[in-house]
Amino acid sequence: MKWLDPEIVLGAYAVGVFPMADHRNAETVYWVEPKRRAVLPLDGFRLSHSLRKVLAQDRYRVTADQAFGDVLALCGEAAPDRPETWINSSIAEVFGRLHDMGFAHSIECWDGDDLVGGLYGLALGRAFFGESMVSRARDASKVALAWLVARLRAGGFTLLDCQFQTDHLASLGAVEISRADYLGLLSAALSGLGDAAAAGGGAVPLSALAAPSLADFFALDRVGAASLADSAPVNGKLIAQLLVQTS
Repeated sequence: MKWLDPEIVLGAYAVGVFPMADHRNAETVYWVEPKRRAVLPLDGFRLSHSLRKVLAQDRYRVTADQAFGDVLALCGEAAPDRPETWINSSIAEVFGRLHDMGFAHSIECWDGDDLVGGLYGLALGRAFFGESMVSRARDASKVALAWLVARLRAGGFTLLDCQFQTDHLASLGAVEISRADYLGLLSAALSGLGDAAAAGGGAVPLSALAAPSLADFFALDRVGAASLADSAPVNGKLIAQLLVQTS
């Protein structure tokens, strides 16, 4: 498949399938359904002492959906530690459209005015499908993931899909589960999107997927400090406290 349609992509994620390309210059994409799936339990994020210190010091300024295209482009770039990526033009284009539609989101880490890391993914029902994360400065991707986990917990999400297990993800609390167990978690996270999403077995109509959100990616912003920590601003110190409370 050369070009991707947003509705088809949403339907695929709803049944546990996602697109990839062989490399960033590939002209086509293919569909993947791993036999073993990595997920990060939202109450199981491993906050090391060093990462907690980085968060508490607000070493990076963290934002959400302020530079989605830039994060996606950074994730797709070659780097010394990652000479090849799977994000080709078709995947970049469809995720840009999904972001415009309100399904795809990013977390950005800034050092001054420089984007030094972040991640992006897809929100559907109570599930968040992490696509890629990137770091151009020490611990930037870890900080982005920590903020994402706190944001998902605040917003009522129940599933953080990491696709494939890596040592990096495992060190932060990700676990590998069977396809059957993953589909059970996915079904529960999508319950309420309509019979089409629950049944699976094919593309899910956009009308079903675009139903009122079951979770709220921006709840952390709106809840504000008043209900989180004695009117303190939502900053890295607060994120660290939230993760410690739920780990």
